[in-house]
Amino acid sequence: MAQGSVQVTHTSTSRWRRRTGDYASLAAALEAAGDGDVLTIAPGTYRENLVIERAVTLRGPERAGSGSVRITPADGVPLTVRAAAVVRDLQIEGQDSAAPALLVEDSTPELIGLRVMTRSAAGIEVRDGARPTVRRCTVDNPAGLGVSLSGGAGGLFEECEVVAAGQSGISVRDGAHPRLDRCRVHHASGAGLSLTGEGSSVEAVGCEFYEIKGTGVQVASRAVGQLTDCQVHRTTADGITLDTDAVLTLADCDIHDLPENGIDLRSRSVLTLTRSAVRRFGRNGLSVWDPGTRVDANRCEIHDSTGDYPAVWISDGATAVLDTCRVHGVPDAIFVLDRGSRADVVDSDISQVRGTAVSVSDGGSVQLDDCRIRDAATGAWFRDHGSGGTLSGCTIDGPASGIIVTKGADPQVERCTVTGPAEAGVYVSAQGRGTFTACKITDSGGYGFHIIDGCRTTLTRCRTERCARGGYEFAEDGTTVTDCSSDESSAVPSPVPPVAATAVQGATAGLLTAAPPATVPAPAAAPEAESGPTARPAHDVLSELDTLVGLESVKREVRALTDMIEVGRRRQQAGLKAASARRHLVFTGSPGTGKTTVARLYGQILHSLGVLERGHLVEVSRVDLVGEHIGSTAIRTQEAFDRSRGGVLFIDEAYALSPEDSGRDFGKEAIDTLVKLMEDHRDEVVVIVAGYTEEMERFLAVNPGVASRFSRTITFGDYEPEELLHIVRQQAEEQQYRLGEGAEEALLKHFTVLPKGPSFGNGRTARQTFEAMVERHAGRVAQLPDPSTEELTLLYAEDLPDLR
Repeated sequence: MAQGSVQVTHTSTSRWRRRTGDYASLAAALEAAGDGDVLTIAPGTYRENLVIERAVTLRGPERAGSGSVRITPADGVPLTVRAAAVVRDLQIEGQDSAAPALLVEDSTPELIGLRVMTRSAAGIEVRDGARPTVRRCTVDNPAGLGVSLSGGAGGLFEECEVVAAGQSGISVRDGAHPRLDRCRVHHASGAGLSLTGEGSSVEAVGCEFYEIKGTGVQVASRAVGQLTDCQVHRTTADGITLDTDAVLTLADCDIHDLPENGIDLRSRSVLTLTRSAVRRFGRNGLSVWDPGTRVDANRCEIHDSTGDYPAVWISDGATAVLDTCRVHGVPDAIFVLDRGSRADVVDSDISQVRGTAVSVSDGGSVQLDDCRIRDAATGAWFRDHGSGGTLSGCTIDGPASGIIVTKGADPQVERCTVTGPAEAGVYVSAQGRGTFTACKITDSGGYGFHIIDGCRTTLTRCRTERCARGGYEFAEDGTTVTDCSSDESSAVPSPVPPVAATAVQGATAGLLTAAPPATVPAPAAAPEAESGPTARPAHDVLSELDTLVGLESVKREVRALTDMIEVGRRRQQAGLKAASARRHLVFTGSPGTGKTTVARLYGQILHSLGVLERGHLVEVSRVDLVGEHIGSTAIRTQEAFDRSRGGVLFIDEAYALSPEDSGRDFGKEAIDTLVKLMEDHRDEVVVIVAGYTEEMERFLAVNPGVASRFSRTITFGDYEPEELLHIVRQQAEEQQYRLGEGAEEALLKHFTVLPKGPSFGNGRTARQTFEAMVERHAGRVAQLPDPSTEELTLLYAEDLPDLR
């Protein structure tokens, strides 16, 4: 075959056509060829603009090393394919910056082994619904796009490579939907892969985007992408960006070595990551912005930041879910900012964090369940007003500070453990709040719980062990502490004064008789003990009930119920019928009115009468009963009920199980489980539900199945000023203080004018008032050179705290 000639092998069976023929130009050969014919092109340079409109095969030399076939016209499109042709082993070169080098329109050709070396608008352009199969082709186009797909085009690109592009390496828009299989894009000056427009989509498997002067993968404007087993690395901008309702799924992908964000998404975009890694990034590993924007990551790893920014940044109302993920080797791990922003982190590990593992600010919220935080300066920091969320079942090991709450933030922390903090397990200041339930702090280099500035923090059933400076430090009144304990074995004695010790002793102090003035009391008898305590005589327990300040109607109700049960028991012993006395109760009233105390005494009375085997009290609330998914609530409720067997199950704020906007809330599952258990084990457990009066009335009205199980409602009224004064007088006597001249009159006036809003603490307020008087007294007497016993004992009106 002559140099520069084209041989056409005709496959037609028509008798009058030649089997083969040689042509001096490609255009002439294509004109002569019919469907199914094979055009074999001799090595050489062909300065023609070719258009293939028949299903022919166009191929270069069959033998390697025999030279290349170059299609290189002066301008225009070098090769246009509009048929189901096969084109292979050609080199296509274009010079027209306004036209592509290879154009595929409305057809399904096979393009194999092509080398597009050009300075064109695009190396390969596919449009108008074309669906080519492109295998082992390379594109080198430093002047424009590498591959462009538009107009509903699709097709398969397999083992192809864009070695240079002046713009995006692969551009998909206008409803195009290709599949990329084991392709490589590098040295592009736009995005490695640009995907934009509604209806546009890409499925990429085993692909690599690297050495990009821009973003590795860019998805925008309602486009949809799916990348599996892909790599994005060594870009000059973000690794992957999503914008304006974009949707992207990453599975088994590796995003690494990036100067900016690993993945950035905004404007209602949605990202799903599975078994993927984001590593060695200069800014955020995940950067999530705007309402409606969401990330769901499962079994992913974000690690080894090279910059000074948080690994995961969630702001402006965005949402992120991390399930079974690992975040490590970063300056800060997870930052949630702005009202409406939320992070849900489940069963994940956060470690080797130079700053804060979890930071919540500006109204953001976080939910951490069963997570493990290790080697962080701060485990979790709730920074300001409106910021909060829940930490449940988490462990924080080796921080400087375990949990910090400041400036009005109000998180819920339950069943969490802080081990080995250098400074404090929990630190609350500057009007921070927080509710800590069943938490444990061990081996602190400072305090276990360090709460200052009079912060209104609530601690329930918490424990500290081996804390160097003490388990609990409360600089001012405000903290509410119930059933908390410490091992009292710190190397340095706790500086907490007797007043703070009283706070730690829990449950409506001031209502009960004197307790030993230890810094932290021993824990209450655990309901899990195999056998209950020896029953106290009923008249002894009733006498203790009578010592409580006020509560006259409550005492009458309890005595009447006790008399009914006692007489019924005696009638049975005499062989007579006994009236059925339902023992389950509803307690209504404000906080601090003694509901928990009375419930505990009620259990002891029933134990003494032989009605209950043990008479212990198990106190729970919604967080103890309601799980996060279907089925877990029933398990939690059953566990709480089992712990209560032989005693009293006290459900505080029971109305929270049935919120007004319940929707698909799992509280109903707890209610249904509880009702069945009460019916099946009616003689084993007494259930008391408690809460605010109006809320409990609504709760019983909307749950008639619950209401029918309770015999009566006992209302706990607010304390009168005289009763609050009596509580302070009782506290003073227990702590060996006396009220000096004018102090009682001042206290009575103080309690009379004190606002009685929803936050009024009743007996708790009286206790806190006494504690504040003791602190002010200490500040006054400390200035005296040699105070007398009387001066050390007497409290005066000037020691009262100011009303604010």
